[in-house]
Amino acid sequence: MRKWFYGFRMLLVPLFLGLVILPAGAQGFFSKISWFAGGSILFFPEDNGRHSGPMPVLPSPGLGFSYPITDVLKFELSYDFYTTHYGYALGRAVPVEVEHRTARVIGSLLGFHVARHFEVTPFMTVRAYGGPAVDLRIVFMAEDLTDGLDNISEVRKDVDSIRRYFWTKGRWLMPVIGGGVDFPLSAHFKIGLDLRIWIPMYRIWSGENLPGIEGWRFGLGIRFTIL
Repeated sequence: MRKWFYGFRMLLVPLFLGLVILPAGAQGFFSKISWFAGGSILFFPEDNGRHSGPMPVLPSPGLGFSYPITDVLKFELSYDFYTTHYGYALGRAVPVEVEHRTARVIGSLLGFHVARHFEVTPFMTVRAYGGPAVDLRIVFMAEDLTDGLDNISEVRKDVDSIRRYFWTKGRWLMPVIGGGVDFPLSAHFKIGLDLRIWIPMYRIWSGENLPGIEGWRFGLGIRFTIL
């Protein structure tokens, strides 16, 4: 796990180098951007009985930026990272306990929002936002499965089925709505709380008979904003 978080941090290096060498005109554009970063707890509810593990509750670091469209509207781009284990049952990918794992899934939640800001008081700003989002999932065989495993071909088949499930019928498309509240700590820094809901739009056209809660996701987190 450490190497994945190290790689996540390394994604920031080109960003900061680019800001240093930008020409003056581009720097004027970027001066209007507010950067934010934080961490969330993601909840992936499910109702598959004994065929899957308990609901995944996952830590997720994230970052993004917002750009003003009007005095009260902003465009936001957000990126959140998570990883967990999956298996294949009931004809679909399902979360499983670590001892029943076949696949490691690394997810990248990329969101494109329009946000409305309400200045409730000089010391509190409320946000409401929504827009398209995608979950770009990398799926590979779970770690430490090859040692002493007799049915390795069946495991590989499961991993291929999980990958195919996530990347077909638009299951990567998950619009998001959310809200939050921010409190200024200084003229250039805010701290806030954030709540998001990802909507499994693919349920409309996939034709699957899924439990009512399947595919929905919820996130609760803290957000630090640099103005």
